[in-house]
Amino acid sequence: MDEFARANVPSSELQIYTWMDATLKELTSLVKEVYPEARKKGTHFSFAIVYPDPNRQGYRVKEIGSTVSGRKGTDDSMTLQSQRFQIGDYLDIAITPQNRAPPPLGRMRPY
Repeated sequence: MDEFARANVPSSELQIYTWMDATLKELTSLVKEVYPEARKKGTHFSFAIVYPDPNRQGYRVKEIGSTVSGRKGTDDSMTLQSQRFQIGDYLDIAITPQNRAPPPLGRMRPY
């Protein structure tokens, strides 16, 4: 969360222009176009929405789903709109190589 504080973004930021009906699988494909190392079968993508906290300065995080490169999954067809993503929110994507265990749920905590 520190990386989003004070109007900063993570150094590995990737800007994607997409539609609200974009699925997590479609977003996974867009990321794989830019990061060839993420194309390997079994690479795990964990998605979270980072949004401004209306009650205090800072941001909150809502984990929304995951995909795996080369495998079908239950979250593949989930859309940004179905998870109440809003224009101006950030999408945090944790990419874990196939030879490592994916991060546990709740890996990020809001302020």
